[in-house]
Parts: sequence; structure tokens; C-alpha cells
Amino acid sequence: MSATLLAVALSLVSAAAYAAAAVAQERLASRVHDGESGVLRMLGSGVWWSSVGLNASAALLHVAALKYGPLTLVQPLGALTLVAAVPLGARLAGRRVTRLEWRGTGLTLIGLGALLLTASGPAPDDTLTVPEALVVAAATMAVIGVLSRPGTRPGLRHATASGFASGVASALTQTVTVAVTDRSGPLLSPQVVIVAVLVAAFAAGGLLLSQTAYRGGLGAPLAVVTLANPVAASVIGVALLGERLQGGIGGILLAVAGAAVAAYGVVVLTRSPRDLAVELGELGPGPSLAGAVPGQPVAPEGARGTARSAVSGLQNA
Repeated sequence: MSATLLAVALSLVSAAAYAAAAVAQERLASRVHDGESGVLRMLGSGVWWSSVGLNASAALLHVAALKYGPLTLVQPLGALTLVAAVPLGARLAGRRVTRLEWRGTGLTLIGLGALLLTASGPAPDDTLTVPEALVVAAATMAVIGVLSRPGTRPGLRHATASGFASGVASALTQTVTVAVTDRSGPLLSPQVVIVAVLVAAFAAGGLLLSQTAYRGGLGAPLAVVTLANPVAASVIGVALLGERLQGGIGGILLAVAGAAVAAYGVVVLTRSPRDLAVELGELGPGPSLAGAVPGQPVAPEGARGTARSAVSGLQNA
């Protein structure tokens, strides 16, 4: 098996594990009322620790994928996390996947296919220097600080911050992986130790930020995380690690088109639970599920919980 195919295979399994972890996190987050920190409750919850275990397993698979594939290949495959959550949610709800959900899944897969054609480069061999890693970390923390400030719509802002944190953690992880396995220096060099500490900090921060984001539901926050993650990682890969898209100008245009199609597919997947709820009569055309359609009025708590359970099966699974 080629390095590219191995990276894709590992990324697929990783995405499935991340999807299951997101479901578990959303279940726990839905039980935390506004104004509660929920930290002690999370630490004493089996659901929380199961999500931590799933995230850890997915992260290990992701690290392995980054060993064999560039960031511009591995990170976009993270969108499959949302795709995997669709049949999982449908199964838990005891229903079939809707046509709208199939449409969103198909668009996402087509867009990812276009990205894979242009991003199938050689195995990574470049790393971030310590100054570059520190600059990236400082810039990311500044962005996260802005996104996490008190204000409206904390769910989507926290989801964006989580995506950036996770994407940067992946980029830094690739540096650690390549530095450790190329055997050109000591195993615990200052570069490896410093970057590994940054990886741990951003990975933990991304997990906690996503936990906050999922209080409003799974769909929209997970979609935002899914889109923000590869953006952050790919920018680092192209700007600092010398990664390039295949095919010249044509490849760039194909990658842009693929990214647009995949993004639209993710948006369709985000909206489909709310549209299904309207079809089932759980919601009227005016109100929406919390977090599903930003900027729209929120349905009453009872209707919101009933619709979300009927559509995704995540609350009562």
C-alpha cells in the first residue's frame, strides 16, 4: 500500500472515531444548563471519559496519518467526521437517512475527492523550527482569545476557536512525528519537547472549546469545527512546510472548486436535521434548532429537545 493510500485509510478510521466522540460530547453538553461550568460533572461522567478515550484513539490514528500524508491531504478528510455522524444519528433515531442528508454527504465526498486529487503529494519531510512553532502558537492563542470573548453566539465562536486549535495541533504534531522518526537528531531534542508541549496544550484546548460549543447542539458547531480545522492546518502546511498542490494552476482551481463543493455539502448536512424536524411537524417554519441555523429565533426548550431527539437520536441514545 502506498503512503498516500495508507494516510487516507488511517484518516477514515480517525474521522469515524472523532464522530463518535462528538456524539458523546454533545450528549453530555446538552445536560449542562447555561451558567454552569460543568467541569466537575464532566470529570465524574462516564460519557465524558468515553469521549476523551475516543478522541485520544482518533488522535493517535491522525498522528499516524500525518506521518504518511501531507497536511493538505489529511486535514480535509476531517470533514468525514460530519459525514459519519449522519448515518450514526439516523441509526440511533431508528430512521432512514433523508434525501437531503444523502445530498449533503454526496457533495462533501465529491468535494473531498477533488481535494485528494490535488493534495496527493509525497510523505512529509519538513518541520517547523522552534521560533516558527512559537509564532504560530502565539498567533493562534490571540485568535482564540478574540473568539472566546463574552458575547453573542458563543457556540459557533467557540467551535471556530476549537477548529483552529485542533488544526494547529495537527500541524505541530506533524513536526513532532517527522522529527522523531527521521532519526537525524536526538529523540528528545528541544524542538521535539517544546512542540510536543504546544501540541498537548492546543489539543486539550480544542477539546474543551468543542465541549462548550456543543451545548447548542451538534450540527452547526461540528460543521464549523470541521471547516476551520483544515483551513488552519493547510495554511501552515503551504506557508511554512513547503507543501504544494499538484497540477499547477489547474490543480489550484480544482482544489478551490472541491473545497467550495465540500463546504456546501457540510452546510447541507448542518441544515438537514432542522428541515427534517419541520417535515415531521416538530417545528414550525419560523423557529429553528439551537445552533442549526445561526441568527434565527430558537424554538422553546421542549420542542427543541423533542425535535433533536427525533431527528438525530443523540439525546436518548
